[in-house]
Amino acid sequence: MFALAGKYFTIFFFSMLKFVGGPIMGTTFGFSWTLTAFITILGMMTSVTFFSLVGKPAKEWINKRFFSKKRLFSANNRRTVNIWRKYGLTGVAFLTPILLTPIGGTIVAVSFGESKGKIFIYMLVSAVFWGVILSVVIQRFGQLLHLV
Repeated sequence: MFALAGKYFTIFFFSMLKFVGGPIMGTTFGFSWTLTAFITILGMMTSVTFFSLVGKPAKEWINKRFFSKKRLFSANNRRTVNIWRKYGLTGVAFLTPILLTPIGGTIVAVSFGESKGKIFIYMLVSAVFWGVILSVVIQRFGQLLHLV
């Protein structure tokens, strides 16, 4: 029982930090794509909920702690602002599971002043979309390559 709970927690934890890690771990453990997608979505939404509540203070602390000499107009900052201007919250939410982390995408959305409710809804839609797609694709390719 503890081994199974540990596997669930591993999928949950990986998807909190890097979304793609959830489906990879779920496939590795031999879980169905539906269970893997569900746990992955829960993991991402836990990160989104936590960092939307503490987003601004967390961003300030991270920047002060790890990036004290950070340039204001870096290439990464310009890219983030351009993505936000072009696509807004929809684009950030769509790209969060694939390119950004759940933590990074949420902090970007909070930094640009979006409401917590909108962030939660958009990220949930994105998590469900990408969770199902990635779980199915990774499981199918894992079976084709005899990884599971």
